[in-house]
Amino acid sequence: MDKIEPKYLQAVEQIKKAILQSQYNAIRLANQEQLQLYFAIGRYISENSRTGYWGTGALEIISAQLKEDLPGLMGFGVSSLKNMRLFYEAWSIEAPKSPTAVGDLQVSDSEPIAIRQPELANYEGFPLEEFLAVPFTHHIRILEKVKDRDARLFYIRHTALSHLSKEALLKSIAEDDFHHHGALPNNFLATIPDAKSARRALRAFKDEYLLDFINTEELDAGDFEDVDERVLENEIVDNIRDFILRFGQDFLFIKNQYAVEVKGHTFKIDLLFYNRELGSLVAVELKRGPFKTAYLGQLHSYLTVLDDYVRKPNENPSIGLILCKSADKAIVEYLIKDYNKPMGVATFRTKEDMPEKFRKALPDIEELKKLL
Repeated sequence: MDKIEPKYLQAVEQIKKAILQSQYNAIRLANQEQLQLYFAIGRYISENSRTGYWGTGALEIISAQLKEDLPGLMGFGVSSLKNMRLFYEAWSIEAPKSPTAVGDLQVSDSEPIAIRQPELANYEGFPLEEFLAVPFTHHIRILEKVKDRDARLFYIRHTALSHLSKEALLKSIAEDDFHHHGALPNNFLATIPDAKSARRALRAFKDEYLLDFINTEELDAGDFEDVDERVLENEIVDNIRDFILRFGQDFLFIKNQYAVEVKGHTFKIDLLFYNRELGSLVAVELKRGPFKTAYLGQLHSYLTVLDDYVRKPNENPSIGLILCKSADKAIVEYLIKDYNKPMGVATFRTKEDMPEKFRKALPDIEELKKLL
């Protein structure tokens, strides 16, 4: 093919963007329509089956007849109908008081009962946009695994914003991300001027990370703390995709032992990342043992160097994270407030640190790799 003129390349890019946006909108709207349909059918089933109007085995009869009347129909087996009922009953409290009837189903020997298809009410704090973006199967996994309403809403937001697969969602639930996201001791609100950006930074980190790919035998083999930390660093670098899977999808790995020369001195940062959502460099300092006060001063120096010598004009101030084996949150929060660079302190666990029942609940790491 002959070389294409720039104006035509620009046209191609614009058309591609329009196509992709249209495809995204079609998928989003199709998912929204499906959720509303399942909510409506779930309401209808709930109203009839819970009151005793329908007899035993009603769902089996209805499912079988639907398949006969609509050959090739998928997704309306007995378990699916029960899931629709579960979906409705879990979120019916959010529904508006006066739903719009979109159809009637005539039941023999009874009055018509409407299959209503309401929109979920946009109550304050209810993530309606994210709710409608999450696939039905993900909704069911959340309802099955999580009982607390606030936790359910967290995983709905997390699934929508991070585009989690079912396997990644189950992993997030197994690791109890609801209680770990945004819980790390930090000074973000005091050091990041824009409150919205500060809250976004807080959501980007957890207070504890599971590093189940770490070889604990090698980690415990060193005789000196700096040797142990280098082993820990090497384990993370060797498994950087797994680390990012736990750290967050918006993190891009730049380099380990990132060196910056300043006035004849060399500063080496254990792990340097870039976070696309935050628009910031993220320096991670690894510590094999418990938190020590001196770590904050060390990290603060690294952030100063990054901001002065590495950060680009269009980027936000760098953020630092100390990742250590254990930390007293109360003392960290007390000490960190006197520093003027955004920093936080998180801890890590290896798979051996977890109770047996939780270890068995985690997806296999090889399966997680396939998702990438």
